[in-house]
Amino acid sequence: MRTLRVLTLLSAAVLLCSAAPGLAPLTCSEGNGPAAADKAVHHINEYHDHGYKFRLHEVQGNSVEQVDGGCNVKLQLDLRETKCHTTNPKPFEDCELREETERAVKANCTVLMTIKDGDATITKYECDTRQVNTNSEMVRICPDCPVLLPLNDSEGLKSVHEATTEFNKNTSNQHYYVLKEVGRISSGYIMTSGMNYYAEFALVETRCPMGSRIVIEACTPLCPDRARHAFCKSSYSSENGLLSNDCDFYPAENTTALGPDEKEPDCRHHGRRPPHSHGGPPPHAYDHGHGPLHMLTTMVMA
Repeated sequence: MRTLRVLTLLSAAVLLCSAAPGLAPLTCSEGNGPAAADKAVHHINEYHDHGYKFRLHEVQGNSVEQVDGGCNVKLQLDLRETKCHTTNPKPFEDCELREETERAVKANCTVLMTIKDGDATITKYECDTRQVNTNSEMVRICPDCPVLLPLNDSEGLKSVHEATTEFNKNTSNQHYYVLKEVGRISSGYIMTSGMNYYAEFALVETRCPMGSRIVIEACTPLCPDRARHAFCKSSYSSENGLLSNDCDFYPAENTTALGPDEKEPDCRHHGRRPPHSHGGPPPHAYDHGHGPLHMLTTMVMA
């Protein structure tokens, strides 16, 4: 039996009613660890344009080297993945953490920071992301819990495609949406319906008006700040097809109306990257119990 999807509009007023707290000033004292870690986590989430937001779990190391005019700080941070996708405007501090049984993910990050004249700059960070518990450990903890699958799993992607097609049948949308990225795919066997697939994925609004005769996958997304986004959680049965697709809508950052003769701007750059950055983006992906994931490095030159 197919369940009608629930579509929730999360307004900017509701999500941003509690602004993120201001960052504490940084000094070169040995006790600056919490404030330095706070700045580092803000920096990582600010430029993390895929996957999920992270929250600080523990400061595992903090060393301060005094230099002329300031100091160099090295942090070892243990972060935990939240349930908020990066398209969710909610401050990461307010995002819910995943339970252990939900295949929680952690990121072990090394962050280098320079503090001079009270001004702190992140110069480099590396994050190694992995499951908190491996698949073999999870079998002992929760043998019936769904297992994480690779993000390119064919049956999992089939479930996402069907859910996206169903989503675009919602005629209350102004434009069609296309897949931005798959966040998670998991599977579990149920006696009555066979193998079930559970997916989390982000959609982005395109330029194509609803009802236009076009191959939807060929539609170009609107600029990141002008596009609405949707984050969906679907369930799919190998025997019964799509079972449910529940989506939250996130408003566009820029809601300025176009003039009579204005067209939507053409954006070739769809990510949020720091100036003068080198290397890959912040942590994202899953090892699914098979060891370390990507070692990802971002450098920001002062």
